[in-house]
Amino acid sequence: MPNNLMPFVAQVAVGRRDKLSVFGDDYDTVDGTGVRDYIHVEDLAAGHVAALHWIAEHDRTISTWNLGSGVGTSVLQLVNAFEKASGVKIPYEIAPRRDGDIAASVADPSLAHRELGWQTEKTVDDMCADTWRWQQANPQGYP
Repeated sequence: MPNNLMPFVAQVAVGRRDKLSVFGDDYDTVDGTGVRDYIHVEDLAAGHVAALHWIAEHDRTISTWNLGSGVGTSVLQLVNAFEKASGVKIPYEIAPRRDGDIAASVADPSLAHRELGWQTEKTVDDMCADTWRWQQANPQGYP
């Protein structure tokens, strides 16, 4: 089972979980919750394909690109976007910070854009709407 925010939010929305745990609300961020660079899985897949094409055309044994939007979204901003996409209120509780978590982590995708011609095309709102459609069709997840 994935251990990241979006599947947990979706599982709360369909009743598989009672509530979402939000780890920390006292970070130096827009609303006190952790900020991350969330991207749509289709954008991530397109980035991987672009990287494979680039690698096949270049003689470099190691290549690294950050695949992200370059835009940070807080946990509560993501929850609000999912509520808007689904029409479902997501109950949550503030839990203690987890060891090792940082306030914000946002990718710099400029190299991926320059070398691969890749950038995100979908928004957090798109990601939430698509996740909600999938979760509604698969309330118990994958068989």
